[in-house]
Amino acid sequence: MRPAGDLFIVSSPSGAGKTTLIRRILADPVFAGSIHFSVSHTTRAPRPGEVHGREYHFVSPEEFESLVSRDGFLEHAVYDGHRYGTSRGEVEPRMAAGIDVLLDIDVQGARQVRSRMPDVVKVFVFPPSRQVLEARLEARGHNSPDSIVRRLAAAAREMGEFGEYDYAIINDVLDAAVDELRSIVVARRSSRRRRQERLEAILRTFPA
Repeated sequence: MRPAGDLFIVSSPSGAGKTTLIRRILADPVFAGSIHFSVSHTTRAPRPGEVHGREYHFVSPEEFESLVSRDGFLEHAVYDGHRYGTSRGEVEPRMAAGIDVLLDIDVQGARQVRSRMPDVVKVFVFPPSRQVLEARLEARGHNSPDSIVRRLAAAAREMGEFGEYDYAIINDVLDAAVDELRSIVVARRSSRRRRQERLEAILRTFPA
C-alpha cells in the first residue's frame, strides 16, 4: 500500500511569482504523475479562454452552497462578491493514492486548511523587495496605479503572516526559487512517514 501523499500550500502576494513556480514544478519530469495541482471551485463566470476543470470548477451559487453544507471544502472564502473554495474531493482521494497535492491559496485559506489538516506543508513566496514587486505589477500592463497601491498594501499584510509558514522562498532568481520549492517536495518524500513501509521491508532482509 502506498503511503499517503503530502499537501503543499504555496502562498504569496500578487506578483511575487508563485504561479510560475508551481507551473515549473508541475512540468518537471521528476514529478510526472506524482503531483497534482488542486483546481478550485468558484461561483464566478468563466473568462474568455478559461475552461471548466482547468482554471476552475465553475459552479452555481446553489452548487457551491450545497458543498459547504456537506462539509465539502477544506477552505472557502468570498472575493469580489464571488465564492472560491478548495474541495475535499479535489484533494483527499489523490493524497490517499500517494499523490502530492499543491494548493495556490492565500493566508486565510491556508489557516483554514491547517486547522483541518495539521500536517499540511506551508510555503510562502516572497519578492526580493517592495520595489521589485511594484515593478512586476506594473509590467503586467493591466493593473491601474490605484490597483497597484492596493496590492502593495495587501502584500505587506500577507507577508507579515510568514510566521505561520514552514518555509519561505525569496523569488529573486527564478531558477533558484524553483530549486528551493523542488527541494521542499523532495525532502518531504524522504520523510520517515513516507518511507516507513519500505524501510521496514529492508530491515526484514537482515538476519536477527
